[in-house]
Amino acid sequence: MSNTKFLTSLALLSFLAFVPNFAICEIHGNTLKVILNANKNGPYLGIVIPNLFELSPFLQHPSYEPTNLTIDFAGRRFRFGTIGGVKVVSVMTGLAMLNAGITTQLLLSLFKVKGIVHYGIAGNVNPSLNIGDVAIPKYWSHSALWSWQRYGNGPEDELPLEANGDYTRDIGYIKFADYATNVSMCKNNDNLLNNVWYQPEEIFPVDGTPEERQHAFWVPVDSTYYKLSKQLKGLDLEKCINSTICLSSPPKVTRVERGTSASIYLDNAAYRTFLYEKFEISPVDMESAAVALIAYQQRVPFITFRALSDLAGGGSDNSNEADLFAPLAANNSVAVVVAFVELLGKSKVI
Repeated sequence: MSNTKFLTSLALLSFLAFVPNFAICEIHGNTLKVILNANKNGPYLGIVIPNLFELSPFLQHPSYEPTNLTIDFAGRRFRFGTIGGVKVVSVMTGLAMLNAGITTQLLLSLFKVKGIVHYGIAGNVNPSLNIGDVAIPKYWSHSALWSWQRYGNGPEDELPLEANGDYTRDIGYIKFADYATNVSMCKNNDNLLNNVWYQPEEIFPVDGTPEERQHAFWVPVDSTYYKLSKQLKGLDLEKCINSTICLSSPPKVTRVERGTSASIYLDNAAYRTFLYEKFEISPVDMESAAVALIAYQQRVPFITFRALSDLAGGGSDNSNEADLFAPLAANNSVAVVVAFVELLGKSKVI
């Protein structure tokens, strides 16, 4: 056995200690052989996809050429193919942060992956952007890791465990009373919910000391990928759902400063406004930050493309725009991903 084979097998076997027993039996058998054979043909660009309605247009895109290889493991299906000569392995995560993080770690643990491209639809909290636009943030954060302060305490009061370095007041907070109306039995329209302080994630980079935590709130995408994405400006995107329903302005690809994720579907105008004014957020979604945090800790290049399907509560009072525009947004996100992967192939970055 070659050194490469041996090291790959060793890495896989080390990983097995953390998966269920039924999976151990499977990976020691035919699945392990298939994974090792797949890695002989690597490395791959990982394509991480949230949901089925975002996966389907990718698989049907004329530039995607599937192979006859798929590998099912731990409830995930890994599909192999090429885009513009670039070898890719794609996987659907399922909804929200936990699924996205687990799936991304599985991808990186099982296969030789040199970079990750993540895409999907998102809500838009940036008033200068429109439905159908595809946003490419430079930084991602997880905005649902909180320290919820007891009633009566304020910004000058230390949070529990703050002195130990577990929590911080450096990032900022939202005061629920600022959004209260018609509150009775409370002074100055206050309420008992008080303040929520935003917290950074604890991270454990692959090149760091095990169990020695670091912290990250704004996670950067890969600088080379981000620079290359500038060439996507001017890409033609879908404007119409059908012959009678079209967007008022042509969608565009735009690079933005920040996006954020949480396992929360945002459809609330007040919180939408807060996120933009406090953090200068553009897209909001439920997966990207989890993918970013895993890629960042594993030191794997990463970028996300999110097509804006709705206004996160800032539009009509009657319905969420995603009910109508999600298919168009999904198609636009796929178009940008395919164009980016083709650029990667031509640039020899991967």
